[in-house]
Amino acid sequence: MHAKDSIRQAYKISHMVLTAYVNDMTDENLLVRSVPGCNHVAWQLGHLISSANGMLEGVGAQTIELPEGFADKHNKETAGNDNAADFYSKSQYLQLLEQIKAATFAGLEQASDESLDDDAPEYLQSIAKTVGDVYVLIACHPLMHAGQLVPLRRQLELPVVM
Repeated sequence: MHAKDSIRQAYKISHMVLTAYVNDMTDENLLVRSVPGCNHVAWQLGHLISSANGMLEGVGAQTIELPEGFADKHNKETAGNDNAADFYSKSQYLQLLEQIKAATFAGLEQASDESLDDDAPEYLQSIAKTVGDVYVLIACHPLMHAGQLVPLRRQLELPVVM
């Protein structure tokens, strides 16, 4: 298995877990916080989408077109927002997640093996030293957030998945 194959497989697993945890939630469930101070699912999904899009842009890969103001609604300053009108439906988030996955795979495919060793953009250097590291981060980031969804699923009395 080559580096690109490993990154794609990691993304597939991460994406599978995240979507399995979200699939049976309602739009209303996406706005519930498992405990005070935790981000609700809608914000987390938007954060995953907009941050991956930004990282793809940072490494020179093709990005997706986000709805007007999308990134601003899912940044650190808006993490405490509970206004349902500022967020999207589950189906919209899932559609954007599929688009960002496809864009990530396309960017990875277009990158040469050698370019994966190039330095990552300076603003990402504290968490990803190389372009390959950026793709690994994009692949693993959904799984980092999926762990936050388990307590919420228990609170909502949703079935155990995985």
